[in-house]
Amino acid sequence: MRIKIAIAALSAVGLASTAAAQVFVIGNGFSGECYQKTKSKYASFNDAEKTCTQAIREEAMTRTNRSATFVNRGVLRMRNGRYDQALSDYAEALQIDATLGAAHLNAGAAHIYKKDFGAALAPLNEAIRLNSTDIFAAYYNRAIARENTGDLPGAYADFQKSLELNPGWDLAQNQLKRFSVDDANG
Repeated sequence: MRIKIAIAALSAVGLASTAAAQVFVIGNGFSGECYQKTKSKYASFNDAEKTCTQAIREEAMTRTNRSATFVNRGVLRMRNGRYDQALSDYAEALQIDATLGAAHLNAGAAHIYKKDFGAALAPLNEAIRLNSTDIFAAYYNRAIARENTGDLPGAYADFQKSLELNPGWDLAQNQLKRFSVDDANG
């Protein structure tokens, strides 16, 4: 049995944004404030980025918190369309802790925003391999990258897996509505 997958002509990137993950920081200093501002939808970008930068420059932190603070500043930069700076922050985080799934997930998202879908696959695969905290988002983003590199069956499977891991998630549900699957004997 062969499965044929067809998709609507619209690009996934045009229909939905990628998913990103901030990383929890333990503590009450600038790094904790950076995390809180990254989580908030109401924080000023410039103020939040300044807080994260101040934490990185001035605060004594554990390796875990330093890596997380780079990821959080990268998330802010990515939200502001500064993808190369975000990628630089994710690379810094990964130099400190190569097992930080959120850094891989967000690096993949930044590549998607840059429309460099092929480059997004490796970090997203790594986020999935590491069983990242927001693994549903890693599958969702990888689906976008796969679709835009021509791997429609892989994209469909990843959108399904994302929805399985986060039931009722409307972004994944809406993406799956664009696909039609026909079983064909081959």
